[in-house]
Amino acid sequence: MFEDPTFWVLIAFVIFFLAVGGKIYRAITAGLDARTAQIRQDIDEARRLREEAQAVLANTQRQQRQAADEAAAIIGQAREHAEVVGAEAAAALKAALGRRRDQAMDKIAQAEAAAVNQVRDATVDVAMAATR
Repeated sequence: MFEDPTFWVLIAFVIFFLAVGGKIYRAITAGLDARTAQIRQDIDEARRLREEAQAVLANTQRQQRQAADEAAAIIGQAREHAEVVGAEAAAALKAALGRRRDQAMDKIAQAEAAAVNQVRDATVDVAMAATR
């Protein structure tokens, strides 16, 4: 057995493996530990980014609700203002129509008075001519 070269190759291989194997094992585990640390760091970064995104989403949704509430308030105020302006316009139109009616009635009364005066003057003129 000690004279067999295969035995000595096996012994040399075992010695070589024991000598270099520890270093290789440490190098592999160090690489795996570094990769694990990088993955943990990436996961933490992703978690932090997700939390930031959720905060931004919540803030945006809150702003959207506030904008919708403000828009509804503005629309309500605009409707109220339109109703007030419409009522004022209707009252102004009614007053203007009343003034126009009054003016027309005054013109009619003046025209009647002028016609009565013309008829009276014409009657006086006819009566005076008849008396002569």
